[in-house]
Amino acid sequence: MTVPERNAAVLAELKSLRERVPRLTGTVVASSDGLLIEHDLPPQVEPTGMAALAAAQLSLSYRLASTAHGGGFNEVVVHGTEGQVVIYAAGYTSLTVLAGPEVNVGRLHLESRPVARAIAEHLAAAHSSGNDQGKHNK
Repeated sequence: MTVPERNAAVLAELKSLRERVPRLTGTVVASSDGLLIEHDLPPQVEPTGMAALAAAQLSLSYRLASTAHGGGFNEVVVHGTEGQVVIYAAGYTSLTVLAGPEVNVGRLHLESRPVARAIAEHLAAAHSSGNDQGKHNK
């Protein structure tokens, strides 16, 4: 089994987010079908499992929002007894942010929403350039 190539631009966004938000404990970017794209998680959190869970929650949240209001999905916040989990839509992917119970959720949103948009842009550009290279190689 081959290890997927790390996405330096996305990883830099994740690490920068962790530096800017106190009590942020980890981040993961996953495709809508649950494949791990990139992560900055603590060792006790298994990245591929978290990616799969994030994709499942993203799907359920999108379905709930579209059924209830007919609109799209932006984010979902899970307030647990030991911390927060926030999943942001990021183009065809999701950004999942893990934080401790004392995190300032307003600050978390203020910092994370633009990162989700930036990640969507990085991945769209990488996908687009990959398709362009494939066209030139034929």
